[in-house]
Amino acid sequence: MTHTRYALVGAGHRAQMYVDAITGTHADRAELVAICEPNPVRAEHYRDQLVERGLRAPTLWSPDDLEQMIRDSRAERVIITARDDLHASLIVRSLDAGADVVVEKPLTIDAPSAAAIEDAVERTGRSVVLTFNYRYSPRNSALRQVIQDGRIGRVTSIDFSWMLDTKHGADYFRRWHREKEHSGGLLVHKASHHFDLVNWWIRDEPRRVFASGGLRFYGAENARARDLGERPKRGTHDGRHDPFELDLRDDERLRALYLEAESHDGYLRDRDVFGEGITIEDNLALVVDYAGGATMSYSLNAHAPWEGYRVAVNGTEGRAELEVVERGAVLEDEGLHPVLDPSAVDSAGPASLRPQGERLIVQRHWEDAVEIPIEAGEGGHGGGDDLLLADVFVGPGDDPLARPAGWADGVRSIAVGIAGNLSLASGLPVHTSELRIRLLDGRR
Repeated sequence: MTHTRYALVGAGHRAQMYVDAITGTHADRAELVAICEPNPVRAEHYRDQLVERGLRAPTLWSPDDLEQMIRDSRAERVIITARDDLHASLIVRSLDAGADVVVEKPLTIDAPSAAAIEDAVERTGRSVVLTFNYRYSPRNSALRQVIQDGRIGRVTSIDFSWMLDTKHGADYFRRWHREKEHSGGLLVHKASHHFDLVNWWIRDEPRRVFASGGLRFYGAENARARDLGERPKRGTHDGRHDPFELDLRDDERLRALYLEAESHDGYLRDRDVFGEGITIEDNLALVVDYAGGATMSYSLNAHAPWEGYRVAVNGTEGRAELEVVERGAVLEDEGLHPVLDPSAVDSAGPASLRPQGERLIVQRHWEDAVEIPIEAGEGGHGGGDDLLLADVFVGPGDDPLARPAGWADGVRSIAVGIAGNLSLASGLPVHTSELRIRLLDGRR
């Protein structure tokens, strides 16, 4: 079988999923021929993994030499897992250099760069695949099937609440995500997943967004208001730790990828969540109107005591409710490990009044409620990650749920967050047509 030649751009924590797929399940059809990463420690970390697995070592490159890397390594597809604000430039340069692109969400963080990607796709005719793994999670697929089958009629409104706990949610305030110029804030970096789910569930496009929110828990000002006292600037230190601190020495991968790489770029992965310089929000609420007439109310809280989400979809013939508990509690003495994101692994938490689990209920008018079975698999996101990777590396087949996502889906997902950020700044509702992206203003 012919092997597709891949190049990896960005060698942080998220890159591991793709390296494992290329060297494991999909090794019969994929080969990693190059790694593009400015930090040599991180680049060598993944190169050494391939060598340890008996594979040919990929060549290592600087982002400044992206085009030469694609040409010299004869890379056919580029996988981008770099920082969010770098996505657009890397996507456009890769397309123009003759490679297709697979990119982690979000597609990009602002409207001008989204328009630049749109122009590059049209100019080159090449493919951009978005890896929206939440679509593949069995519970989310089950809700899509319910709506697609017409069991609740035409969708009229959506009520969507997402809770990030003080283990996972806090982590966005330690790393580069805490700076909106790099991540677009949680409305873009995190919630693009959620907005894509809604767009996909109801098969519709956002048209108007009104947002409210702010930084109300994390950050130095809030710490002073609650009289938290002096705090270490980072979590990796000797002495007593509190539950909000991340010590990179406690995790082998974080030590290798970040602590041992600091001397090359100065990036700190473990900054204090109550420190200075945080420019993103931790409490957010939105109202979103869709082209087909539905309205969504959405909220995100990044310091909840438990993690999960609740979504209710109202229709002309009934209502569907999905409730998911990914972690029922964060206990002070359990530490931050083994994992910050509970949806990334198949693991059960301690028994409690809020046990880990999921339930999808449908109730039609004039009928009793019924529970819809959710056939979860093993692994990350209920087996969804494996399904996603199969679509990426093998190619999507005939999927009646239309789960594979392209650049246009990426634009529609970030449109809500970008418009939300503009609304936060102005205090006014924002129409997605104001973003001046052809896909969103009726010119496409």
